[in-house]
Amino acid sequence: MIRLEKIQRRYVSDEVETTALHDVDLRVEAGEFVAIMGPSGCGKSTLLNTLGTVDRPTGGRYLFGERDLAALDEAALARFRGETLGFVFQSFNLIDELTIAENVELGLAYRRDRAGDRRARVAAAMDKVGIAHRARHYPHQLSGGQQQRAAIARAIVGDPKLILADEPTGNLDTENGAQVMNILTGLNGEGATIVMVTHSPSHADIARRRIDMLDGRIVASVARAI
Repeated sequence: MIRLEKIQRRYVSDEVETTALHDVDLRVEAGEFVAIMGPSGCGKSTLLNTLGTVDRPTGGRYLFGERDLAALDEAALARFRGETLGFVFQSFNLIDELTIAENVELGLAYRRDRAGDRRARVAAAMDKVGIAHRARHYPHQLSGGQQQRAAIARAIVGDPKLILADEPTGNLDTENGAQVMNILTGLNGEGATIVMVTHSPSHADIARRRIDMLDGRIVASVARAI
């Protein structure tokens, strides 16, 4: 499904050049649940942003299926993100002025579904994560765990091929973090492909494969025994 070949990412300023990714090779198969771990500054978020096409590599190739994403312009990449990827962030990134249902519907921005179909998709996504009863509430009226479930509903409402989760439990207590992980493992069990950055060894152990990073390089890839 995904193939990274010799990916590099360098940042250049007036005074210094920093290499965040060094010749990273990575394959992710359809239906995998992959956790990425490593110390702060090791390149985890840069790698996730590269997978999400938010950050363009300065070297190497990113193949999604048979598509070479380096050949796409910014408008095409934006359509690709909207149609193919779902994002879950540590800080939820919900819009305060919109209801939960309206926030979830933002995940359909690049789809041209009829209004009735959009409403059905939004309702189904909220029901799947257990917040259908909060549809007309606003983010500030929800707990942190409920806000993250709303963010997951927004990520999955368009039935993306790949879900990218950046520290999805980082702002949650133990109980709510466990609930979010249960949702992600359930989605994976239904066939969703998930790549997750986490600092939690216990949450990484739930994934089917753990990737360890250090200094911009992948130093280990360990499949969980099933």
